[in-house]
Amino acid sequence: MLFNFLQTAADMVEAVPVQEELSFSLIDMATKGGWLMIVLLVLSIVAIYIFGQKWWAIGQAGKIDKNFIKDVDNYLMEGKVRSARALCKRSDTPIARMIEKGIERIDKPLADIRISVENVANVEVAKLEKGLPVLATIAGGAPMIGFLGTVMGMVQAFFNMSQAGNNIDITLLSSGIYTAMITTVGGLIVGILAYFAYNFLTARVTSLVTKMEAISIEFLDAAQARKDAKNLE
Repeated sequence: MLFNFLQTAADMVEAVPVQEELSFSLIDMATKGGWLMIVLLVLSIVAIYIFGQKWWAIGQAGKIDKNFIKDVDNYLMEGKVRSARALCKRSDTPIARMIEKGIERIDKPLADIRISVENVANVEVAKLEKGLPVLATIAGGAPMIGFLGTVMGMVQAFFNMSQAGNNIDITLLSSGIYTAMITTVGGLIVGILAYFAYNFLTARVTSLVTKMEAISIEFLDAAQARKDAKNLE
């Protein structure tokens, strides 16, 4: 009896038609999204380029010898202004250029030195932030472009249904919606990645600005100490 039951179950399984598994690649999905997918592809390439370039530039800008400011202070206290400037030129970083400008004004009043240092710092930070607004625009604009493609696809799908008259097939609507939703997926992917990239780079710039402020304060203290030492002579 058990054998007969198992045999019956096996026959039922064999009788069930096996559905062919539907699968599609990302490339196939992208090609079904229409010309707006090309726009999203261009935006993704721009976002990747900006992220890579800014990531490398900010990383290089933050690299500086931990004894840099101490060596500059020692040179200034010993009166070796040229040696201090030469040290800054060898470093060739935003922080070094900021300190170098302060050294050029080392014999000026402290307020003038501070203004010079702050001006150079602002210029260097502006260079580092260049391109970030474009990344932010992509983060906000890509999902909107994707949604635009979805709306256009839906309009096309309903237009096709209206032209079909009484011969309306559910696949006519479902295929149109499927194609339309692809642009939304693409737009969200590009927008989310650009959003995270923008916030990551912004956080790194903020961290570098904090570091620059701390070093500028140390330099101004050293400049003031040098002036005090000269006044005591």
